[in-house]
Amino acid sequence: MSKLSHLNEQGEASMVDVGDKDVVSRVAVASGFIRLKSMTIELVYDKEIKKGDVLTVAKIAGISAAKKTAETIPLCHQIPISHISIEFFREDQGISIKATVKTQAQTGVEMEALSAVSVSALTLYDMCKAVDKEMRIEDIRLDIKEKSKP
Repeated sequence: MSKLSHLNEQGEASMVDVGDKDVVSRVAVASGFIRLKSMTIELVYDKEIKKGDVLTVAKIAGISAAKKTAETIPLCHQIPISHISIEFFREDQGISIKATVKTQAQTGVEMEALSAVSVSALTLYDMCKAVDKEMRIEDIRLDIKEKSKP
């Protein structure tokens, strides 16, 4: 069995030392889904949810979450993010969410991409909860994690 990277020799939680690693270009893509009633999907895309423009607010929340990942996940490194994109895709039973995060750093941005998707989904949930009591956030996952020499 492989050793967990966030445990020291005594089995205690520890931030991984990435100081000796090369700075490389990195990208991570994460995705998720929020299941909504058809009526709710219509209200979102027609911009008729009383709290405002749901997709724009969810996008801003996701970007903010990616930028603050090290503040919310204790052993994550503070990473200089060079780009974040969040996309929403209308589907028959809900909305798919895709976040792409890029950096040039000594460690990856997969937690930032996952945070972006998670908080985007939570924001959609929060903004639609008055009209849809059956929403479900599903299938949040890391789809791509790549690195290459700059």
